[in-house]
Amino acid sequence: MAATSAASSLSTKQFLGASSATSDLGSFHSTSSASSSRLLSLRLPERRHPPHPKRLEIKAAGSTFGNFFRVTTFGESHGGGVGCIVDGCPPRIPISEADLQRDLDRRRPGQSRITTPRKETDECSIKSGIAEGVTTGTPIMIIVPNTDQRGHDYSEMSKAYRPSHADYVYDEKYGVRSIAGGGRSSARETIGRVAAGAIAKKVLKLVANTEILAYVSQVHKVILPDGLVDHETLTLDEIESNIVRCPNPEYAEKMIRAIDAVRTRGDSIGGVVTCIARNVPRGLGSPVFDKLEAELAKACLSLPATKGFEFGSGFAGTFLTGSEHNDEFHIDEHGLVRTRTNRSGGIQGGISNGEIINMRVAFKPTATISRKQNTVTRDKNETELIARGRHDPCVVPRGLFPINRCLCCVFLN
Repeated sequence: MAATSAASSLSTKQFLGASSATSDLGSFHSTSSASSSRLLSLRLPERRHPPHPKRLEIKAAGSTFGNFFRVTTFGESHGGGVGCIVDGCPPRIPISEADLQRDLDRRRPGQSRITTPRKETDECSIKSGIAEGVTTGTPIMIIVPNTDQRGHDYSEMSKAYRPSHADYVYDEKYGVRSIAGGGRSSARETIGRVAAGAIAKKVLKLVANTEILAYVSQVHKVILPDGLVDHETLTLDEIESNIVRCPNPEYAEKMIRAIDAVRTRGDSIGGVVTCIARNVPRGLGSPVFDKLEAELAKACLSLPATKGFEFGSGFAGTFLTGSEHNDEFHIDEHGLVRTRTNRSGGIQGGISNGEIINMRVAFKPTATISRKQNTVTRDKNETELIARGRHDPCVVPRGLFPINRCLCCVFLN
């Protein structure tokens, strides 16, 4: 495909042909499950006298999260729009477009000089599942149109793979991809999560008075020391008091300066978001494969640019002895079993214990930068690429809201 072709069109590539296999493998091919969709490439072994080659079809999956409160996101970064379908929401929950818009406004682009300059209003529209201002118990569909698209910014990427982006692996897996903005791999996909999480947040507040907050605790080498933020009293207003969303003004200013420094050089940096959940009911989560921390990790690590997850003492706990790390139990003034410390992060044995749940999520530096990089083309020729487009020099200040709202959905499952 020529580099000057419309970047919004689908980029196609001949996929691996697959010959028929033995009867057992042939049966597997015809009844392939969702798990087989995770194979990056697969060529079935040939018979001794193979018939005509058959095309191997790989099912695209992975856009739905949850068992009871199910969220499916859809749309591409530079397509007609993005959104979500929420299935399993209880009836008679008061929900309006204004409720969702408040959260969408917090993650939208163009908020400040340290975020992408793309200008999107991200105005949401509820298409189903709401009647007379309350949920009906039926699927809720939410759509947010794309209004500030620049597909031509991605024309070079129809041939050259952006380093550390999903371009190459999408080609290898599917043989086709939406070039402009990265399609489904774009951070714009998180709009659906934020909208769904805004609904989950309201359910949690009404049912259990559960509150989830997230703030920036590290930008590149600027690290907010432990103990400077009181998780018992932290408020959303403190987090929103500055453009980097760090509740400590001194360290917020240091973080902003770090982002400004790389922004002017056309580079990027990463960081860490700290999340807390207060008033979480005891007993959420299950043993073994459905542990609460495992579900939380899945939700966080499914977000674009995430590279690490820890809860409670995390990796720092490896430097302690058992006597130093254990959370001793006691009975509080209300007759409840509590822990004197919270190195377990509010979860023990995969089940919530009633203490504040705290976790941290690491974000890599934004992959798309405006500096020259070495790469290869779809035709396997080495080349150089200067990526165009509008991108965050640090995704962390906007990334905390998709994390926050994803976690709201986890607690309803």
